[in-house]
Parts: sequence; C-alpha cells; structure tokens
Amino acid sequence: MIRKQDRRLRVGVLGCGPIAQFAHLESCVKASNADLYAICDAAPDLLARMGATYEPEKMYGDYDAMLADPQLEAVIVATSDAYHVPMSIKALEAGKHVLCEKPIGVSVEEGQKLADAVKLSGKMLQVGHMKRFDPALEAARDFVRDEMGEILALKAWYCDSTHRYTNTDAVQPLPVTSKLARKPAGNPKADLRQYFMLAHGSHLVDTARFLCGEIVAVRARLNERFGAYCWFVETEFANGALGHLDLTVAVRMDWHEGFQLYGENGSVIAKTFNPWYFRASEVDIFHEKDATSRKPLGADGHFFRRQLEGLAETVLDGKPMRGANVDDGLASIRAMVAIARSVESGERVEIASITGAV
Repeated sequence: MIRKQDRRLRVGVLGCGPIAQFAHLESCVKASNADLYAICDAAPDLLARMGATYEPEKMYGDYDAMLADPQLEAVIVATSDAYHVPMSIKALEAGKHVLCEKPIGVSVEEGQKLADAVKLSGKMLQVGHMKRFDPALEAARDFVRDEMGEILALKAWYCDSTHRYTNTDAVQPLPVTSKLARKPAGNPKADLRQYFMLAHGSHLVDTARFLCGEIVAVRARLNERFGAYCWFVETEFANGALGHLDLTVAVRMDWHEGFQLYGENGSVIAKTFNPWYFRASEVDIFHEKDATSRKPLGADGHFFRRQLEGLAETVLDGKPMRGANVDDGLASIRAMVAIARSVESGERVEIASITGAV
C-alpha cells in the first residue's frame, strides 16, 4: 500500500524512454514523500502515452517550459548520457534540485563543470547510483563504518550476463518507444570499451567507494576475446586497503555481482542480483567478537524509489544526503578515466592527476 506524506517533493521527469519507464516514473508514483508533478519529452507520441499512463499534473514538450514552472521543485534527468551535464546544469540554473542518472558525464572536465554549477546554485544534486539504496548493502556499509575497524582488502565483481535480456524480458513490460525520440549525435555504443565502462563500471567503482572510501590509484588490465571484455583492476584506497575489481561484459553464465570484504573485526560476503529483479542483495556479515553471522533481509528492494525518497528527505527535511553527491559522481569519472589510461599504458595511475575522457 502506498502511503503519501502531507508534504511531498514535486518532481519532473525529463525523458520518457526505457530508464524512465522501468525506474523513475513508477518511483515518483510510489514514493512516500514525492509526487510525479510533470513529465517532459521531445517525442509527442511518447509524451502522450506516458501522460495517459501516469497522469502527471503537467506535461511538457519543451524542457525550458517545464523548468519555468514555479511549482516544479526537482528534476530527474533520465536521458542519454550525453545530455546529463547540460540538462542538469539547466535545471540547477532554474533553481531546481536534480537527481541525475549515472554516469554524470564522460570526462573529468565535464564532471567538474557540473560540480561547479552545483556549488554556484546552492541546490542539491544526487547521482543515480541506486545501489547505495540497496538495504542489504546499506547494512554492510554500516558494519564497515561502525564495527569492522581497519579494512584489509576488497574483492568486488560486476559481471553482466549473456542471458540478461532473456531474464529481464520475462519480468519487464516492453518499453514504449518512438521514432521521434531525440538521440545524441553518433552512436554511444560505437566504442564498446567506453560504453561498458560508463554503463557498468560506474556501478562497480561507486560500490567500492561506498564501502571503502576514496580510491587513490589503479593499475588495470583488459582482455578482449570472443566479443567479451574483462577488466581486472588493482585499486589502492586512501585508508590503506587494497582492492581487486572485476568488470566483465558478458560472462557465459547468470548475472554475477557481489563482493568479499575483509576487516579487522569481521568480514562481509555479498551477492547482488540483476537490478531489475528489485531484490536486495544477499549479505552475510561476520562479527569476529562473538563469531556470529548476520543476514539482513532487506525486504524493500525498490532501489530507485528509495533513492528518490532519499533526495526528498534531504530537500524537504534537511537530512544529510544518503546517496551519491556530485563529488562522488566526479570521483567515479576520475576512477574510470584512470582505469582507461592504465589499460593503455600498463602503468599504475594516480587518480588525483587524471584528466580527459573515459
């Protein structure tokens, strides 16, 4: 049952494509402290279909017109990656808070431009790293922060599956598409190294940072065979922990994602599922002090709704941001660029000195 609070954040969704249909429109409808106030899309047929389905108060074919609406308080930028930064900056300059899909950009300079805009605006920008709102991963992070002590090492993996669409097509409705949809120049999938790193590597890097803090250096190798890509990344964290990240697209098996984390006062083992199952991770937290394992249920696995509610709590109630902020988004870009440069050079690359694009 959906229970709405009296005061709710009035949200507009920019873009009515698949990610909006699978995640954000429903999140606005189900959120306890937010409402789907407006939707905006350049394709009039898609706009009409989504308007009839979700019944927002306002519908716009022009983004500037939506931003000019004084009742609108926040925007979810659910567009192609190339539009994330310019559309987010437009919203911030119009005085709106922003939930921007990840990654926030494809280059360090682009990410820095957005970070500067956030600081100038005084508004909130949260990056759509929704795995931070997996309740089981939140429990793991709390254990790491409060009880684990020093971290020794992290092994984390994110392996997309050759069978992912067989799985997801069985549980998702077909997305409504339009021939009039606005698309960026060029093909985002023309460079698969870049595309896979931005689409999937951003999740792996952010999860590592969520658990272990800042990454200061990487050394990466890439193997490409039979149409599959496998990155093995040695990571150095600011707290002295070591990491090994495995990004593989795609494994010849089921979706394979999770981590093992070893610390002074215990360990964590996690298995994470395809996000479109809306199922919290299975996490086993081992407490050395009494030699017991604890497994949080994490019954509410709607990460996308939970991340919107987190932003609304920050805006409406002044609570600290639980999700990834713009600096987290920029740090993810830096790490991904460093991985790309390390693959090219074969050398260790320090994050602080990195510039350029993935």
